[in-house]
Amino acid sequence: MIIGLDVGGTHTDVVLIGQGGLIRQTKVPTDPENLFESILSGLESVIRDTDTASVERIVLSTTLTTNAVVTGKLETVGMVVAGGPGLDPMLFRCCEDYHTVAGSVDHRGRVVEGLDRDAVEALADGFLARGIRTVGVVGKFSTRNPAHEQRMEEILKKKGIERVFTGHTVSGQLNFPRRIHTTFLNASVYAIHRRFYESVRDSLKEKGIDIPIYILKADGGTMEMATSMIYPGESVMSGPSASVMGAIPWASESVDTLVLDVGGTTTDIAILVKCAPVLEPLGISIGPWHTLIRSLKSTSVGLGGDSQVRVENGAVVIGPQRLGPAMAFGGPEPTPTDAMVVLDPDGTQGDLALAQEGMRLVGEALGLPPEEAARKVMETMGHTILDHARKAVAEINAKPVYTIHEMMEGYRVAPEEILLLGGPAQALSGYLADCTDKAVRPVPRWGVANAIGAALARTTCEVTLFADTEKGVILIPEENYSKTMDHHYTLADAEETARNFLVEKARQAGSRTASPETEIVESIAFNMVRGFRTTGKNIRVRAQVKPGLIEGYDLKAGDGS
Repeated sequence: MIIGLDVGGTHTDVVLIGQGGLIRQTKVPTDPENLFESILSGLESVIRDTDTASVERIVLSTTLTTNAVVTGKLETVGMVVAGGPGLDPMLFRCCEDYHTVAGSVDHRGRVVEGLDRDAVEALADGFLARGIRTVGVVGKFSTRNPAHEQRMEEILKKKGIERVFTGHTVSGQLNFPRRIHTTFLNASVYAIHRRFYESVRDSLKEKGIDIPIYILKADGGTMEMATSMIYPGESVMSGPSASVMGAIPWASESVDTLVLDVGGTTTDIAILVKCAPVLEPLGISIGPWHTLIRSLKSTSVGLGGDSQVRVENGAVVIGPQRLGPAMAFGGPEPTPTDAMVVLDPDGTQGDLALAQEGMRLVGEALGLPPEEAARKVMETMGHTILDHARKAVAEINAKPVYTIHEMMEGYRVAPEEILLLGGPAQALSGYLADCTDKAVRPVPRWGVANAIGAALARTTCEVTLFADTEKGVILIPEENYSKTMDHHYTLADAEETARNFLVEKARQAGSRTASPETEIVESIAFNMVRGFRTTGKNIRVRAQVKPGLIEGYDLKAGDGS
């Protein structure tokens, strides 16, 4: 059996899945200040009367780091950047304590200027004086030679900095500005992610459960939670990825699908091209930060079941503010959830009288009775979500379309069906259907589909390999791996090396598949010419384990009671 756990900003959903289908499900309020109790409560509900020895693993998805990035509630960290000649690294400043030091490496990995160790030591003293214990360090072309980053890490740790993130380990891809932002995000969400991990670990320990813990990454794959402490930035966009993975089993293989996950605070929008998720090939862009974190393409908008409803200039406006729960659950302001309770009191939880009071307030401003006001709120919600969805589709079609399987040059996404997930999915589906000519349907078990998608996601990882046949060196920077080779090393040899390394990395990341499905996503070789003759080749290969769902589980069976 597998436990899937999705920690959202409003609710935590937990499912217990066996090969015969969904065994049990629950939904509990999320208390960000006491995650331990929130998670423990959900676990206790789904594992009651269950032999926990038969639970193979637990897989988590979370919006906690995503919400921290979006709201700016990040840990204060330091950044030290060695840029050398070219663009001024200060152009890519990403936080208050951002500093540059002398030291540079060229595109071949040769040290051009030695690192200013004294400057790094002085910065370490300043960080400690200001209470900063986590620092990111980045050097230009560190993926070709990480020596300067490694020295900076060594100096900072000797001085007392507790955690140092190095640019070459968080991403092996070439792109100096994005690697700076990637390193910063990993450093700044580390404390939040660590607290989440400790809450889950301690909750399991409280119940006497000793099983592997996995986290759903931004690319729709999983990694062991302990490993994710090295790459905490991978958890950014984990929640939206769970939406996509939870929709895949129910999507059409012949048409494009619009996936809408309507939560309490936000709605996540994603696209499936004939069941294949659309990919953000270069990396996540979130807020002002542009990263190299590989991710499924999704858009999050401030519109959910608990969003504030107000009337401006005679029109209903929903969100993006969320001032608390719906009035039906004791909240301060009317919300779409109150409208759902008024329109379907038997099929929706909540205090009907309180929900009616909320819709009475909206109705007074519109000159409508409460029930008509509730209908107007739901119609507005449907139109607003679809407006955001059309913008998301237009953004995807403005560039070449990448899916997790292939790059589709010239392909234009045109969704013909809409799948809904999240607590309001069933109540909202009819109003969305009135706003569009597309087929609209909630996925089965819409309320916990994210947790199911997380539970059944495969373990994924990637490696980036650089080879310089003139120097006779192979590098896999993310893994701090280097090896010598002879001058006859070819692009095909590099692909084989990358695949073999990837399979081993997947095993260490927690993959239970002996032969994971790998693919080469980038394979390039350039001749290096000196004088009028070729002196060697510069080779770059990037390989990944394909995201997808593990097999052997009947999602159509079980009632989750």
